[in-house]
Amino acid sequence: MSTQLEPEIWLRDYAILALRVNKSLTKSTGGTVLIYRGAAEWSAQVEDEAPRPPAELIEDCAHLLREMPFVGTRAAHLSGQLRAMRAMVGGADGARPPLEEYARQCLGVAATWQPETVFAVAHDQLDGALPAGGSLAARLHRWQQTYTLPPDRSDRLPELVHRAIAETRARTEAIVPLPADTAVECVLDPGPHRGHYQGGRRATLYICDSVPVNLADLLYVVAHEGFPGHIAESMLKEIHLVEGAGLPEHQVRFMISPSFVLSEGLGLHAQEIVFPGDEAQRWLTDNILSPLGICPDGSDFAAIHDARNVLWGAWGNAAFLAAEGRPDAEIVDYLTRWALVTDAEARWAVDFVRTPGMNVYVLGYYHGWRLLRPWLDHPERAARVRRLLTEPVLLTELDDDPDRQ
Repeated sequence: MSTQLEPEIWLRDYAILALRVNKSLTKSTGGTVLIYRGAAEWSAQVEDEAPRPPAELIEDCAHLLREMPFVGTRAAHLSGQLRAMRAMVGGADGARPPLEEYARQCLGVAATWQPETVFAVAHDQLDGALPAGGSLAARLHRWQQTYTLPPDRSDRLPELVHRAIAETRARTEAIVPLPADTAVECVLDPGPHRGHYQGGRRATLYICDSVPVNLADLLYVVAHEGFPGHIAESMLKEIHLVEGAGLPEHQVRFMISPSFVLSEGLGLHAQEIVFPGDEAQRWLTDNILSPLGICPDGSDFAAIHDARNVLWGAWGNAAFLAAEGRPDAEIVDYLTRWALVTDAEARWAVDFVRTPGMNVYVLGYYHGWRLLRPWLDHPERAARVRRLLTEPVLLTELDDDPDRQ
């Protein structure tokens, strides 16, 4: 007969378990699958430990699930995190279930193979949004090159990013109040674009400078990683949930989990939330492109970004192909055909979707975007955005989606 843990003890054990799971999963890579801003002594304790055996971590997950001292939304959120941790640890030795089931266990959604007819519709949308001349892939790549920051102006990139941060922040504040003392630093980095909230109203927006920067994507990237995307969500949930509601579990966020699906879905919708219609293109033209002498080519930025969001589904299909053991050349051909990426991008993507955990991770983008799209298309859209930024919304609340779990 079990004795239910006191909430404070349970939450301590949960935080320590999340740190141990992260250490077990990333001990050979030096990366992380955990966003942690909890007690420093717990982090130090786990840092000094040897990695725990997977079987022990799996049993610890099961124990905390059995001894859950909370109910309702709080219990559902924590249970989703624990199930994801358990699945990831169980799959770390290669003994994973089929990818669809593995993704369901980790992400809490029915992440299935998407029919190519979905991508064909997105291709038709791109066909109408891009300047004419050549294959669709060639036209998309030419569009990206048209709006590339000129090499002799590359020193201006931090300034341009800060302009975009200021604008996206101001527009986000029209939806939800933000702390006046928020400070966001822009750092150029060879890694992927990413937004990191350090706590204490301080954040860093890392912008990839190892490839040419497409300025037509500037607001798309900054809104996703910053406001109203990842930085805004992390900061506002710290304020509203940890500081305001006394829910310390929101300082411990396992990244490959149901909450991640919603975070990445919000990120892909972020630009359109604060720049509806053609507002992003008009702002970029007036404030970034024209001052740099970059002339418009008649393209429709909003339609292009919307179609490219759909094409994340092709990346998910590539993960299924990789899980089936298909050869690299076949996956490269698939991605260049349907995701419209370059050969070099496709070869990088193959390595990405063959990396354990990343095949699940990539599925979260398309399915997060897909799940949120009908839910945000609502008369109370602003209120729903505020909820995503300040509350632990559950996937089961997205009633418009027939595949919800």
